[in-house]
Amino acid sequence: MQFPAASRPRWFPLLRAHVRANRASALCLGVGLAVIVALLLQGLLRLATGAPVPGLRLALLGGTAGCTATALGALPALGLRRLPQRVEDSLLGCAAGMMLAAGTFSLLLPGLDAAADILGSKALGAGAVVVGMALGVVLMLGLDAFTPHEHASVGTRGPAPERIRRIWLFVFAIALHNLPEGMAVGASFARADLAVGLPVTVAIALQDIPEGLAVALALRGAGFTPRLSVLVAAASGLLEPVGALLGVALSSGLALAYPLGMGLAAGAMLFVVSHEVIPETHRRGHQTPATLGLMAGFALMMVLDTTLV
Repeated sequence: MQFPAASRPRWFPLLRAHVRANRASALCLGVGLAVIVALLLQGLLRLATGAPVPGLRLALLGGTAGCTATALGALPALGLRRLPQRVEDSLLGCAAGMMLAAGTFSLLLPGLDAAADILGSKALGAGAVVVGMALGVVLMLGLDAFTPHEHASVGTRGPAPERIRRIWLFVFAIALHNLPEGMAVGASFARADLAVGLPVTVAIALQDIPEGLAVALALRGAGFTPRLSVLVAAASGLLEPVGALLGVALSSGLALAYPLGMGLAAGAMLFVVSHEVIPETHRRGHQTPATLGLMAGFALMMVLDTTLV
């Protein structure tokens, strides 16, 4: 619905109406943000007291690697208007497989081990990581409902998307992908353990290459110029170092914050894969090549996870 310029309602009434229509999602967002703020405060308190955060530099480097990979992946869109749809779906499927493997082998498994050591029980440790995963899913559900954005498969989402320029709807959609990826990198480096952080960083950076290209081509297909499409796709990667700093801060305070942060990052990333990436690869009838790409990406990441360090 388009509002006449003179009678367009202000943002607050629109947001209030959106909250009333999406009470469950609003609750999810509130809970997720409250937990993140609490974890951030205890991480910042650790910094304020002079306690070292050994993974901070590594997390920033890892997030920068993902940002750079996104920009490199977007560059071919300067001269390339589109890829065969089967190829694009296969590449995105491969990216999804790598994210699934990274979330499993490099986030959940180390988080389970850490939580079991801290709590002295595998069952309690698993429960702590599951709580972290649930928080990640709750956060992404809330952000998905309350961030105005556009996906090719489901259209526009969020409060009053008709009042925002279409290019910003694409930008916000990309941000919802890149923020949890950056958080995963940051959380994996919270203990400065290369055996955990390096596979996650490699997986995120590798899958960012086809993702950056797909985003740039989608922008071109929506009618934006080649330069603007590449610039927006590359700039979206800036959310990854930001997410990495957020992830390392979330996971660097109390001992239990580490497995909780790992579970949260994994839950957010798995949500993005299942909720957006896989449906996008399946909506044009190329389910088989997309699934084969997912399996190949998962296998590649599994091998890298066991051989990198």
